[in-house]
Amino acid sequence: MSEMDLDFDLIVVGGGMVGAAFARALSGQGYAIALIEPREPQRQWPAGEIDLRVSALSRASQRMLQRLDAWDRILVLGASPYRQMHVWDAVGGGQIHFDSLDVGESDLGHIVENRAIQLALWEELEAAEDIRLMCPAAISDMERTRDGWSLLLTDGRALQTPLLVGADGRDSLVRELAGIATEGWEYGQKAIVANVRTERWHQETAWQRFLPTGPLALLPLADGRCSIVWSADDARAAQLLAMDEDAFSAELTDSFESRLGRLALDGPRAAVPLRLQHAKQYVQPGLALIGDAAHAIHPLAGQGVNLGFLDAAELAEALTLARSSGRSPAGLWTLRHYERARRGDNLAMLYAMDGFKRLFGQDREPLAGLRGLGLRITDRLLPLKRLFMDRALGLGDGLPPLARPSTGR
Repeated sequence: MSEMDLDFDLIVVGGGMVGAAFARALSGQGYAIALIEPREPQRQWPAGEIDLRVSALSRASQRMLQRLDAWDRILVLGASPYRQMHVWDAVGGGQIHFDSLDVGESDLGHIVENRAIQLALWEELEAAEDIRLMCPAAISDMERTRDGWSLLLTDGRALQTPLLVGADGRDSLVRELAGIATEGWEYGQKAIVANVRTERWHQETAWQRFLPTGPLALLPLADGRCSIVWSADDARAAQLLAMDEDAFSAELTDSFESRLGRLALDGPRAAVPLRLQHAKQYVQPGLALIGDAAHAIHPLAGQGVNLGFLDAAELAEALTLARSSGRSPAGLWTLRHYERARRGDNLAMLYAMDGFKRLFGQDREPLAGLRGLGLRITDRLLPLKRLFMDRALGLGDGLPPLARPSTGR
């Protein structure tokens, strides 16, 4: 096999959290795997520095990362458990409170920097003899062949594979070159992310206040700071980003009703445009999309990467089942098994979050009053709250093996 014409059983395009997790899940199963990623993961950072990009990992994601031998390293790099969640409505007045103790759990999940998750997974990939990390590298073109796919890299190398997996984000080039259309819409909102210091302790609680212009979330960090995700309509986001640090901190404190005292911006701010996006199909013969390449979701419930990890786990399981039954891992039977398992659940979550966004974005009566009443009733219905918490903890039925609890519940 020449350096200019490389053959692999499986090529993953995109080595972020989801793509790296999927490649790690297939390691040791007899595949020759290539992973293509434009940027090396960040290897080190100053002590006490918190990245702007964090994820709220569910228990299902945690179990998957444990089984991929990445969780212990993530704990070393830094993971912040949150034990409670408090949500309230700025207009309707309702609120709901979740406590891990109510379901006999030590926490509801962990807040982890994205770079820590990616680095822990990459270190596992670097130790795997059956995975070739091609980084920095990027594809420039691809075409279907009789035996699968031919990829051309920007440096001139050509790669061949029967099975191509696109994990290259919501602006996926793999999806575009494969001719897979998407449906959805822009929200006209931006998510402003930053880190803040709080006057009072965050109580290891994830806080979220629904404002008419978008939800404001504070996620607790182990050192006492919080990571914020402030989703705001474009005009409001432009105002917030134009403020100096003191003015932004004062506006943030006021928008959060001073629940934790004064909030002080600690470092830079960044903003990401928000959209709902869903691929009209996840698979073609010899091709599958996972993570944000398949779906992009509003961040108000922090489900984006958790959905992506479930995609990776389900596709890995579909390939394992295919091999055990003598079917082709690249065949449509195999790939549609994955698509059937994930597309409906992802679509339901996308539209549920869209519904919450639209519901809480209305400040007119009587809707605001009914919304507040609904929150108060839900807060008092313990079985309904338990269903919400079970979902967040990954205790429900139908999870792929990598994400399931070790013992039945």
